[in-house]
Amino acid sequence: MSPNVIVSQLAALDTTPWYQKPNLRMLYFIIFPTCIGVEMTSGFDSSMMNGLQAVDSWDAFYNSPRSTLLGVMSAMYSAGAIVALPIVPWVTDGLGRRRAIVFGSVLMIIGAILQTAAQNFAMFVIARFIIGTGIPFAIVAASSLIGELGHPKERAVLGSLFNSCYFIGAIVAAGVTLGTFKMPSNWGWRIPSLLQILPSILQITFIFFLPESPRWLISKGRGEEALAILVKYHAEGDTESEFVKAEYVQIEKTLELEKESAHIGWLDMLKTSGMRRRLLIAAFLGLATQWSGNGLTSYFLARILDNVGVTNNRTKNLINLANTCWGFLNATFLALTVTKNKRRTMYLACTISLLVVFTAWTVASARYAIDNTDQAASRAVIAFIFLYSPCYNMAFNALTYTFLVELFPFHVRAKGISIFQWWGRMAGFFNQFVNPIGIANAGWKYYISYCVFLAFEVVFVFFLFPETGQRSLEELAFLYEGDELLEQKKRVEKEIKQENDLPEEKKV
Repeated sequence: MSPNVIVSQLAALDTTPWYQKPNLRMLYFIIFPTCIGVEMTSGFDSSMMNGLQAVDSWDAFYNSPRSTLLGVMSAMYSAGAIVALPIVPWVTDGLGRRRAIVFGSVLMIIGAILQTAAQNFAMFVIARFIIGTGIPFAIVAASSLIGELGHPKERAVLGSLFNSCYFIGAIVAAGVTLGTFKMPSNWGWRIPSLLQILPSILQITFIFFLPESPRWLISKGRGEEALAILVKYHAEGDTESEFVKAEYVQIEKTLELEKESAHIGWLDMLKTSGMRRRLLIAAFLGLATQWSGNGLTSYFLARILDNVGVTNNRTKNLINLANTCWGFLNATFLALTVTKNKRRTMYLACTISLLVVFTAWTVASARYAIDNTDQAASRAVIAFIFLYSPCYNMAFNALTYTFLVELFPFHVRAKGISIFQWWGRMAGFFNQFVNPIGIANAGWKYYISYCVFLAFEVVFVFFLFPETGQRSLEELAFLYEGDELLEQKKRVEKEIKQENDLPEEKKV
């Protein structure tokens, strides 16, 4: 029997739920604030910038920024990430996943403090740039660590919950700006800015209780430490666990085979057709997660509402808070359920439904532009904004990091996720800079560009997305490399056979 099948079957035979396993339960409780909660910072940032546009003290302090100036203020967060991303894999792979999370968190705390103390436009923009440099270190390391520490049974769900935590930060920011928007002093916007440090403080506080990635430890020749972690958390301390033995051998032999053909330079990733296809998908996902229309509601909801006749600041903040809460509810539900379905199927459902909803949103916006007394069209736009959320979250939110961890083998996983982040941040920078200009100058016609790109997404997913569900990371390590996959199976089968043939007293 294939060793990959052995690991998958042994995992499936384990019917004890995670919450009845004390060690695994504790691991997941620590993973939440340190890894899963990393995306709270991104959610807080986008919702805060949305809310601040309806806070009078912020609007007055920065002289009512619109169009280009508003775009610069929003886009500097992505600009910081773009600058940092080329060195993120070196830190993540060289220093380890945990240290990379700490490094990124420290940068974000420094940036949030400067943002809170900003005395002018330039200081605010520089502070947001610093926050942006910190977030990719934490995201790349945390998303990798979730996949590499989690038990195979829960790995996909843990990865899906990663993005849903975006909405926890977004809800807090929306609620805070709703509470401070009437404050006459500058604390009306400084308080939300200061609270952006909270997710990073949680990460630094709890990271010391979290074990390092077993795969990273094995790659550094620290196999005993890795085995101890797997035994403690995947077998509840049972050193004779057949599952852990098979899992450890599978990881070890797969990493050995990866190293034989692994050239870890950036340009070397383009040398094989399988790796080029992975990079193409990662780049596409970076663009798609930003150019599907979500950037409009994430950063410029107030301006969209202006265009359909909603001008009251309290109403804008209430819609922002309600939409964020709705996003959290459907994103969490989808994160807990969609991983049971095929990845490619869910991405197709996501892109097709987004195309339908966003086209309808564009039509309703056009009708209101033609007749600005058409309240039915105005309400339809708001309804489509709420309908958009579950359509986007079913795959682009719930599956993206799970899919990327499955798509890339260990030795290039940090680089692969960094490629995704780089394209996503570039697309985000473009969006955050261009969206306010497009909304101001073209109105509903600007939305047509998103409809066109959404149609392209459907075609791309249909022809180029592989299926990665229901398999271990080691089974997926050679997704496009048939010869290497066969060699991997032979080596692990041989190792497991040798293990089983040993006398009982010599077994690990």
